[in-house]
Amino acid sequence: MDTSYPREDYLPAPSHKRDPSPATRIPPPPRDHLVWSIFNTIYMNFCCLGFVALAFSVKARDRKVCGDVEAARRFSSKAKCYNVLATAGSVVLPLLLVALVITGVIHLSKLAQESVGFFTYQFSPSDEEDK
Repeated sequence: MDTSYPREDYLPAPSHKRDPSPATRIPPPPRDHLVWSIFNTIYMNFCCLGFVALAFSVKARDRKVCGDVEAARRFSSKAKCYNVLATAGSVVLPLLLVALVITGVIHLSKLAQESVGFFTYQFSPSDEEDK
């Protein structure tokens, strides 16, 4: 008794449907960048650009669901632009602040070394006799 499964006589016949030609393929729907917008809104909200990106992402998703691909593409483009600006602003500004603090500390340390030399000036014995 043969108990192997699946049996060869029950396999479905392969389908011989042709794939549509490349000219008739429908382009993929635009991305809505919703996760990126949520991330920018919650974690790196620079000048509320993350919230604006979230609004455009939701609009893009709504237009995509309604079938208006052109409007979804426009809103998606705007959401991506605001997400890029929010991410760049949230990454560049802290790096700029750190660079300014480091250069300020270096400048103050050089200034302190010069002032230590000024305040530790030793008078020679001939200078004291002149008084």
